[in-house]
Amino acid sequence: MSDRESGDEQQPQGKEEKQSRQEEENASGEQELASKTLTIQSKRFYLDVKQNRRGRFIKIAEVGAGGKKSRLLLAMSSAAEFRDYLTDFSDHYSSLGPPNPENLPEDGKLKSEVMTKDNKRYYLDLKENQRGRFLRVAQTVPRGGPRSQIAIPAQGLIEFRDALTDLLDEFGTDDHEGQSDLPESKYLRVENKVFYFDVGSNRRGVYLRVSEVRSNYRTSITIPERSWGRFRDMLSEFTERGQDGAQ
Repeated sequence: MSDRESGDEQQPQGKEEKQSRQEEENASGEQELASKTLTIQSKRFYLDVKQNRRGRFIKIAEVGAGGKKSRLLLAMSSAAEFRDYLTDFSDHYSSLGPPNPENLPEDGKLKSEVMTKDNKRYYLDLKENQRGRFLRVAQTVPRGGPRSQIAIPAQGLIEFRDALTDLLDEFGTDDHEGQSDLPESKYLRVENKVFYFDVGSNRRGVYLRVSEVRSNYRTSITIPERSWGRFRDMLSEFTERGQDGAQ
């Protein structure tokens, strides 16, 4: 593992990166329900709530030099456990004294934990090298499957935890959430815009998320189920007025 884990290089930005992520989503059959972007020191991270035919999960992507990406996939319950570990690691980091480059730990590790979910294992290591302190999170699967990992600068652990908490508060920590009982997602293309209609549920109840997607941005609103009828009536009223004015 290179000392670059703690992250000092400049990162690529721009519309190409967003378009690449959207193309990957379309190719994999995944649907993006929400996304957060974090810049910590010179690193950029994407936290995406995704959904496919097996249910919901969170994809964490770290963008490195030249656009190289490292990814982790977490079930919603695993993401909640990871969120709690982020608090523990941040507290431990805060309890440490100033770094001493002349007296680094032999293996670089300051604190370690392991998470296990189904056939996946996650190794969490708070480490220190000449560039600073960081949390390395490595995901492995059995039988020689691919290993993926990200490195979060220690100064950004609380910011990372808070962003993850926001997503979990909105979408819940249940890995399945009875998605099969909800209506299928639909979309509507209007000129150069695409509108997505996604029905989901969390601990506050069922909701409809309406997302407007253009080539360079995505925005959305969330409508609780109890308000659907009022929205329908209001849209019907505007539609009737528009038709009357056209006559």
